[in-house]
Amino acid sequence: MAFDSLTDKLQGVFKKLRGKGTLTEDDVKEAMKEVKRALLEADVNFKVVKQFIKSVSDRAVGEEVLKGLNPGHMVIKIVKEEMDKLMGSEAVELKLLPSNEITIIMMCGLQGAGKTTTVAKLAGKYKLKGKSCLLTACDVYRPAAIKQLQVNGEKQGVPVFTMGDNNSPVDIAKAAIEHAKKNKIQIVFLDTAGRLHVDEGMMEELQKIKEAVPVTYTLLTVDSMTGQDAVNVATSFNDKVGIDGVVLTKLDGDTRGGAALSIRAVTGKPIYFVGMGEKLTDLEQFYPDRMASRILGMGDVESLIEKAANAIDEEKAKGMEEKLKKASFDFNDFLDSFEQMEKMGGIQDMLSMLPGVSGKVKDVDIDEKALNRQKAIIQSMTAEERANPDILNPSRKNRIAKGAGVPIADVNRLVKQFEQSKKMMKQFSGMFGGKKGKRGGFKLPFGF
Repeated sequence: MAFDSLTDKLQGVFKKLRGKGTLTEDDVKEAMKEVKRALLEADVNFKVVKQFIKSVSDRAVGEEVLKGLNPGHMVIKIVKEEMDKLMGSEAVELKLLPSNEITIIMMCGLQGAGKTTTVAKLAGKYKLKGKSCLLTACDVYRPAAIKQLQVNGEKQGVPVFTMGDNNSPVDIAKAAIEHAKKNKIQIVFLDTAGRLHVDEGMMEELQKIKEAVPVTYTLLTVDSMTGQDAVNVATSFNDKVGIDGVVLTKLDGDTRGGAALSIRAVTGKPIYFVGMGEKLTDLEQFYPDRMASRILGMGDVESLIEKAANAIDEEKAKGMEEKLKKASFDFNDFLDSFEQMEKMGGIQDMLSMLPGVSGKVKDVDIDEKALNRQKAIIQSMTAEERANPDILNPSRKNRIAKGAGVPIADVNRLVKQFEQSKKMMKQFSGMFGGKKGKRGGFKLPFGF
């Protein structure tokens, strides 16, 4: 999970602070030494760490803090606030041009950072918002780049403009804009060529594209797992091409956090989005305060709520609640609950966003593949068996086990889990926000 290493170390520091009834300046200094060490090990830029520690220390050694009722908690609060500031304090959004004008977003970055996948993710995100989008294949050097963009564009339902690999990226960009004007497309995404490292040729090409077409935003895609190198890449692109912001990819695999904590402070450019997985839906808006909460092991309830609101089918949820009230909840509903959970990123991802749980998720052995086995068992049942769980006798269970390719014990375990969930959900149905079982406008997924 993201930031595990840094979160563990910071949680250790905070535990010591909370354990002290009173704090002295020496206590704060010692804690800040450990925080500094943790940040440097997480590959956070040295100058950023130095300024961060100074800002926290200056605020934390004040009389109001040291003599407060909960000085340890107050210091932790200061660390959280300063970390928010470090990453930009507030989320920033791309401000699109009026609908009668074309917003041009040029994506750039090094090879392997996930640029071509990210631009398709971004186009899909805006298509869901009702915007007409066009993906443009400006990478004429990497043989598979055009094909990759076409495949991803098709999956997202977004058209791809290409002129093959025998035209210059500048000509392709100009032709794409003309195509967009004729077809009244609102957003054009330019997928430019990456290189294995920063070189002058790539920078000149990007500059020429910006001179040829009125680029609204230049977004740099950087691999968060490269830590300080990601910050160096961002600095180079900003100095030579000029970038408006950053998209951090592979944040789900970044156990350190150096890039997320350094980029804004070093380049002055905001992080707009973060890639949290390989699926074309795994792109989230970047919220500095939520990210700070995750890093500090405080969870991220707001993002969990948003995921639930986007993943859960309201009509299905209402239907499930009615079935529960009538004690007619069946295996079809149970299967739906698994699918809703998958849309939210799986159990591990959900737990990582819960306060008090996020820092301990790595210690919990969750077999995500078990969900697939359970789905296979339900899918091996007949329509009658799914709708009427009470008819499942030993011979039927044996047939289901063979069909799913699992031991009979797995079938029995699932049936038991189903019965327990049914009882529990009937008991708690309606507790979240009143009679309709809502909380913040969404239903909690059944089976979790």
